[in-house]
Amino acid sequence: MPGASCKVTGKVNAWNTGLTEDITLTNTGSSTIDGWALAFTLPAGQSVTSAWNATIAPAGGQVTATNLSYNGTLAPGASASFGFQATHTGNTSFPTAFTLDHNPCAIA
Repeated sequence: MPGASCKVTGKVNAWNTGLTEDITLTNTGSSTIDGWALAFTLPAGQSVTSAWNATIAPAGGQVTATNLSYNGTLAPGASASFGFQATHTGNTSFPTAFTLDHNPCAIA
């Protein structure tokens, strides 16, 4: 997937000591992505407790969201949405940088 081009959008829904984050990864390149692994750093104090439409590991710090069997192929212009639930210690920010195959994604 050399030169993968991508865009990430998302939102955070926070409460007391928990939050959910909904993230959409869009292939903005001209080639199909066959299997994706989106890397990002969780803000300090956030720890993933569960995820949907992706596998996220490890639970905190620098994490990678990896596609599941049914959403790994993204044609040009196609998107995959996933999310996670996490605990937090006060920082409910959305991650500030994402990379796909070591290439930075635009954040919209």
